[in-house]
Amino acid sequence: MHTREIYPHQVDVDTYPALLADKAILLQQLFDDLVMPELEVHGSQPSHFRLRAEFRVWHDDDRCFYAMFEAGNKHKVYEVRDFPIASTLINRLMAQLLDAIQDHELLRRKLFQVEFLTTLSGDALITLIYHKPLGDEWRAAAEQLQSQLGFPIVGRSRKQKLILERDYVNETLHVDGHPYHYRQIEGGFTQPNGGMNEQMLSWVRATTQYIGGDLLELYCGNGNFSIALANQFQRVLATEISKTSVAAAQANIASNHATNVDIIRLSSEEFVQALRGERQFTRLANIDLSSYDFRTVLVDPPRAGLDDASVAQAQGYDHIVYISCNPNTLHRNLQTLCTTHDVTRFALFDQFPYTDHIETGVVLTRKSSV
Repeated sequence: MHTREIYPHQVDVDTYPALLADKAILLQQLFDDLVMPELEVHGSQPSHFRLRAEFRVWHDDDRCFYAMFEAGNKHKVYEVRDFPIASTLINRLMAQLLDAIQDHELLRRKLFQVEFLTTLSGDALITLIYHKPLGDEWRAAAEQLQSQLGFPIVGRSRKQKLILERDYVNETLHVDGHPYHYRQIEGGFTQPNGGMNEQMLSWVRATTQYIGGDLLELYCGNGNFSIALANQFQRVLATEISKTSVAAAQANIASNHATNVDIIRLSSEEFVQALRGERQFTRLANIDLSSYDFRTVLVDPPRAGLDDASVAQAQGYDHIVYISCNPNTLHRNLQTLCTTHDVTRFALFDQFPYTDHIETGVVLTRKSSV
């Protein structure tokens, strides 16, 4: 996922409704050449919606501060004292961390970047990234800082990762009146806007209700959708290539008692090859693909969208749920998918207010003539 910088002075909550309306118009115009249903617009909280943030640390003699740089001009530095789009917990920890390390030379020296990962349920993780090796003295000082702040700290430098307590946060999302528990690992992908993620999960559950059969999911990440959809299908088989995400997904399956969900570490392209019998993988040794009754496929690909083979594979199922972080590649994929399927639901999820980024969801159903 690419970085989208939002400067504190650029955030005006009063402008948010108009900015959201503009996004909806742009999205509808992009898909104007296709037969699309009415757009469902899901707006975000206008402030304190982002659950993770990262900041460069700028050093000025014996003082350090959080810094952002003007786009295209790395010599223009903005000091960040608060960040209104970030969670209230991030804003609180930003100030507490700086106060704690300002006069602590060992913790402050060569500190290059700070990353905060928080949750709706009140957990947090702080990653301190340095341009120096981290030894026992740093660990002792960081453990004292961790105790002072009340949340775990991870230290990073070149070829080093020091975990003082844990390298993940525990999140609980509430969807349709039900709590879902997720482990979100430092460095792994998670949806940054927790409230919007709850809306997305509710929307996907509503669009797949009563379909039945089994669900195939490609690009499942930490099991974000898999877990929330487990009780709507007989079985769920999901794939993900990232080892970090697969490890988190396995933990999430266990904590949610989702006994009908299996996660396989394969890329989308590899899994399609396995489904077609073109290749065999030892990671599928205990999975009988022929026993599944896949009626629905859910895809949440990276910005590049689906490759041609995955598009062709998706066309083999009655129902397709496509979550996209890039409407342009979604539009390209729909040019093919709409030859066999009709778009029955069309939604905008504003994961990143005050930016031009648009998260889109579509549901397709096989044409009766196919």
